Amino acid sequence: MAEAKQKKIRIYKLATEYNLSADNLVEFLREKGFKIKSHMTVLNDEMFASIIDHYKKDIEKADRHYKKVADFHKKRAEKAIKEAVEAGTDVVVEETAPVPDPEEIKITDKVAEEEEAEKEKIVNEEVKKKTESKEKKPKESPKQKEKKGAKQKGLKVVGKIDLEEEKKPEKTKDGDEKVVAKKKRKPRMRKKAVGTNTEEAPVAKKKKRVKKFEINEQDVKAAIKKTLSSMDDPRVSGRASFRKKKRQDREAEEERVQEEMVLEGQKIKVNEFIAVNELANLMQVPVGDVISKCIELGLMVSINQRLDVETITMVADEFGFEVEFQEEYTAEALEDFEDDPESLKFRSPVVTIMGHVDHGKTSLLDYIRRTNVVAGESGGITQHIGAYKMDVGSGKSITFLDTPGHEAFTAMRARGAQLTDIVVLIVAADDAVMPQTVEAINHAQAAEVPIVIAINKIDKPGANIEKIKQQLADRNILVESWGGKYQSVEISAKAGTNIDKLLDTILLEAEMLDLKANPDRNVRGAVIETELDKGRGITGTILVQKGTLKIGDPFVAGIYQGKVRAMFDERSKKVFEATPSTPVLVLGFEGTPQAGDTFVVLESERVAREIGLKRQQLKREQDQKQVHHITLDEIAKQISIGGVKELPLIVKGDVDGSVEALADSLMKLSTEEVIVRVIHKGVGGISESDVLLADASDAIIIGFHVRPNLNARKLAEKQKVDIRMYNVIYDAINEVKSALEGLLSPVISEEVVATVEVRDTFKVPKSGTIAGCYVLEGKISRNSKIRLIRDGIVIQEGDIGTLRRFK
Repeated sequence: MAEAKQKKIRIYKLATEYNLSADNLVEFLREKGFKIKSHMTVLNDEMFASIIDHYKKDIEKADRHYKKVADFHKKRAEKAIKEAVEAGTDVVVEETAPVPDPEEIKITDKVAEEEEAEKEKIVNEEVKKKTESKEKKPKESPKQKEKKGAKQKGLKVVGKIDLEEEKKPEKTKDGDEKVVAKKKRKPRMRKKAVGTNTEEAPVAKKKKRVKKFEINEQDVKAAIKKTLSSMDDPRVSGRASFRKKKRQDREAEEERVQEEMVLEGQKIKVNEFIAVNELANLMQVPVGDVISKCIELGLMVSINQRLDVETITMVADEFGFEVEFQEEYTAEALEDFEDDPESLKFRSPVVTIMGHVDHGKTSLLDYIRRTNVVAGESGGITQHIGAYKMDVGSGKSITFLDTPGHEAFTAMRARGAQLTDIVVLIVAADDAVMPQTVEAINHAQAAEVPIVIAINKIDKPGANIEKIKQQLADRNILVESWGGKYQSVEISAKAGTNIDKLLDTILLEAEMLDLKANPDRNVRGAVIETELDKGRGITGTILVQKGTLKIGDPFVAGIYQGKVRAMFDERSKKVFEATPSTPVLVLGFEGTPQAGDTFVVLESERVAREIGLKRQQLKREQDQKQVHHITLDEIAKQISIGGVKELPLIVKGDVDGSVEALADSLMKLSTEEVIVRVIHKGVGGISESDVLLADASDAIIIGFHVRPNLNARKLAEKQKVDIRMYNVIYDAINEVKSALEGLLSPVISEEVVATVEVRDTFKVPKSGTIAGCYVLEGKISRNSKIRLIRDGIVIQEGDIGTLRRFK
């Protein structure tokens, strides 16, 4: 425990070490008043002491268990060593000890014995001369002699007579075993052996003995260097040897630094919530491998999906990397804090409407708002997150978030579930529980948000309410009428049947949740959507969660800072302040933050600007690290598999959420033969820079709810750059898919015959608004179709009513 206390240890590691629950430790520390973000928080001494005091019994139990296991392994190891020593002593002695077995000499014929005797006399005389000179050397014990005798072996085999046996016939086998044991403890003493061998022993047996030791390459290199440096060269002066030693020390230091760099290569520094492809680039592994590993861990992710802290740690660990999280610049200044319970006031519930595409989510909002939201969406399907605050009577209001139901908008649905208090799950009675319905259930359960089931279209022929309840029960969603905990309401969004009952159910759930927030503090909220409007600049839909947002407040959202210049509600009416649970359109961003980023109001504009600029700098540095250049190995790999073709795309859209969703869906169309690669994506109209990028990279430009300006279109025609524009996400995905399959056949072609600029407008009673226009290019006729574009975004499409020319 003392060792753990000295090191920096995270909560989850301590929990794993002592078999405790990380969630329980986090909850316990929060109750004690410590500021704990997650199980990744590093423990300080005070936290550590609190955990030890509270979980003393559990920790002692774990310590006893570890000690028991350690003792068991120790005893087993000692037993194995003892058995090995007992069993292997004779083998070692036979291999290395020069002491012969007396019986072996007798098993020879007489002639051999006579020859051996003559040789023995000669050898003994030579050995005696050597030993006399050795005895003159002072301070040398008999044991050292034995050691040297064992190491110094001759190259010529002349017999099995040992000098030590003649000098000390009383030496027993036990003495030999002691010498061998001592050799085992100090095997590296062999390096000191020199070539002046006088004793005779089998050379092959010595080699067998050496093999028993593990050779360390670094030790070998060090020994060679030491030997070379110790060799005296009469031509080398003292100064030269000093320079040589200095050079060797410098080389050793360089080697050590390189080793440290290799070790540090297994560490990656990341920010929280990085995308899958960014993590793959940092680890230098294919994106597909990272996605496969996430699937093995039970996580369905896409290439651009951002991962949380826990997932990043698990995935990196699977690839053998240690993760070091870099908190965002001045994260402490932006850290949230608990409000005083006395300052909390009731707030409106935030309700997210989720469900499968075309099951009636927006129609329900239409009836509540009494407006036609669907008419404003291309193809009649929702492709943006809509945020609305509605009064439902009795001084109460509900904030609704309308999420898209199409499969491409998974990330937008997940974001809606994270921001919400209650989820209304709509299922069409004449249809069934579809894949996006199941996904919506999973998102709501992951966010631990209560679910209210709304069974829609009950007035349609073929509606089967019981079948829907049965299918929900199969997915562990039991409604109250079936004895479950989930409230369900049978409605008709078009006719307005039981809508009041649904609103009452939502308000009842909100009362049970006891939703409160502090309006008198700096604002914290979330970015729902961002959009580029040339008239207003960059605008963002913000959901205020705490505090009151006012005009003039400096803020930071993601990596960008800004100042609130104006605010509008969902009906484009100007508002001057926004209380908790209020969605507003904010003007004053200096950049386009990502949907889902935290929105924080700060004390001064200077602090906001400093934080924003520093974060942008860190983001640029991080992006620079992720630039991946193709290598010869990758080129060879592509050639070996037949040359993988690539379809580069540039995706531009009107809002950030739609761009992300469309880019993800297009990249999922990749096959083994053709890879779809989005080289650039952004919010706003198609500009000349987009066309130049497409020309340089042979890319196709996909415009979603946006159009190119006049200069961009002319440049595209000149450079032969293909620009495709879509209003419905189905069309974009299906057309790119058909192109990949080689089945693309032109059905509808669109040709721009004229470009007209509106110079003035005139309001005429009974006729409406007349536009006074100037033809910039081409020719316009009565039967032409028109498209009204403002700042690259389509405002209106239709036919020409009347066409008149005035001089």
